[in-house]
Amino acid sequence: MTNLQLVVPTLFGLEGLAAEELRRLSLPNVRAENGRVFCDATPADIARVNLNLRTGERVLIVLGRFYAGDFDALFEGVRALPWEEFIPREGAFPVKGHSLNSALHSVPACQSIVKKAVCARLGAKYGLEKLPETGALHQIQFSILKDEVTLMLDTSGAGLHKRGYRAVGVAAPLRETLAAAMVLLSRYRGRDPFCDPFCGSGTIPIEAALIAKNRAPGLSRSFAAQKWDWLPAKVWMEGADEAMDKEFDGHYDIWGGDMDPAAVAIARDNAVKADVEDLVRFEVADARTFHRSDPYGRIVTNPPYGERILEKQEAEELYRAFGQAVRGLPHGWKVSVLSSHTEFERTFGRTADKRRKLYNGMLKCDLFQYTDRK
Repeated sequence: MTNLQLVVPTLFGLEGLAAEELRRLSLPNVRAENGRVFCDATPADIARVNLNLRTGERVLIVLGRFYAGDFDALFEGVRALPWEEFIPREGAFPVKGHSLNSALHSVPACQSIVKKAVCARLGAKYGLEKLPETGALHQIQFSILKDEVTLMLDTSGAGLHKRGYRAVGVAAPLRETLAAAMVLLSRYRGRDPFCDPFCGSGTIPIEAALIAKNRAPGLSRSFAAQKWDWLPAKVWMEGADEAMDKEFDGHYDIWGGDMDPAAVAIARDNAVKADVEDLVRFEVADARTFHRSDPYGRIVTNPPYGERILEKQEAEELYRAFGQAVRGLPHGWKVSVLSSHTEFERTFGRTADKRRKLYNGMLKCDLFQYTDRK
């Protein structure tokens, strides 16, 4: 089992970033589609990708792709795949998935057919009428898009946005993968002062610290595939060693502020859990009076949108005051703001130099980037 194909689902808008990350890990045949990125891999790459990926949601092995216009074709297509190479005699293999624009539109019915087909294959291979499913989890996922079926095994377990440092959040938390993407899109490399004046539970500054230090985001958590018999434990140790060898030493000016003292306390605690408390400062501060005298720096932030936390009018007043504060900064500052508010640029007081469409969960947002401060 030397040649595998992996697929990494992403939030919409982050496919290109995830593809770049996979190429930097020297994975071959990387190609991005809507909401997912494919690449070729070896078993050792399962550990490397899970440990290092900042912007992907999970790492799945593609077991097969075929067309199925009815349940018989689905059953036979699934049964033809080599499940016994991946799932041992005692392995647990629940099934979940989705179907879009396909003849097989009932997801529960598809789940049932996939489960029966895998049971038929493994039962015949292991000589069992009933499989025990008492062992390690081998989560099966299927995707049916316009009658094309893709069967996958989930190597990650909990989604990769769950880095392990955020045990407690605040209202409307930002997913860690999206926070990392915002930092990467700002072109922050650890040299400039970095500020988040609406830091909440600290996700953006913590991801900035991990990026500045080049620390793999998965080092503090576990993955489903660590319990798989066919994947040697040494690939995880070697993957972790490789990742730690690439870390940088340095002092960074990374700051987060929030008006809520409880949020700031949570942010500080999360920084300790992420082992970056020596790299990030958090303070109780009002974004409306934000000021720095440094000649250059970066702001990357996710202010309240006005839909869930603040009323729309309050949000607009906040954007207006924050925009005035930003205009008082030296010209070397670059600003990136994520918002779903349709009137953000008007209330902020300036049209963005660049806009990038992103999704915060299912919420359509724009990353407004101000790079030319002249």
